Amino acid sequence: MTDGASRTPPYPYERVAAVFRARIADGTWPADHRLPARQELGAELDVGENVIRRAQELLINEGLLEGRPGAGTYVRPTYTRRPMLRTPAPGTTPTSISPAGVGGTWESDSLAKVPADVDVATRLHIAPGELCVRTRYEHLADRQPVMLTTSWEPMALTGGTVVVLPEGGPLAGQGVIARMAHLGITVVRLVEVPAPCRLDDDQAHLLGLRPGAQALHITRTHYDTAGRPVETADIVVPQERWEVTYDIPLPAPGDT
Repeated sequence: MTDGASRTPPYPYERVAAVFRARIADGTWPADHRLPARQELGAELDVGENVIRRAQELLINEGLLEGRPGAGTYVRPTYTRRPMLRTPAPGTTPTSISPAGVGGTWESDSLAKVPADVDVATRLHIAPGELCVRTRYEHLADRQPVMLTTSWEPMALTGGTVVVLPEGGPLAGQGVIARMAHLGITVVRLVEVPAPCRLDDDQAHLLGLRPGAQALHITRTHYDTAGRPVETADIVVPQERWEVTYDIPLPAPGDT
């Protein structure tokens, strides 16, 4: 049967989600409004905190709410996409991609002696399981996370040197080109392969977005004069907030 009497009643979290949608729609909860604590909402709506959590997760997946790490759950504002500039100076920052018109910085965490998985090993032309230094970056603009990078370097190149950690030692933060030059390795080529992706749970949590949100995944690899890969990275840029823009100066006519 398909009449209304045979339909399954909504689950408690679905009823709570409907209340939340109504409050967002009528402006009771405007954009950037921080939701009350789950305990408070549960007491108001006579449900448990787990029901509130499931309702919030449902609306995060729908794009109406967003979680902000360490701050709580907020009504998601409508974002105007801004340029994320890619410039032809790959040695100046960990990714050479930066938000236009915004002062950016980053936080990083490096771990040595991490075995390369099959994908990373293929990109670095090494055997699976060979040890690498893995560095994870969380890029910030206006103190908000805007981009994620995971970089891999073979320890066969940097192990036992003062530049083994990208963000440690005398060349901390100076980029792949400068650090490899310290080892007598000349980096001459940078290859980037962009592809669409969706944020997984961990990426979404770090970026304060919903799992499954559209993003741009850029696979980046630096090569030396012999064509050997010396570093590879995965760069993730959320598409709903940023538009990767390649701004490449060209030589004037007659320049050599």
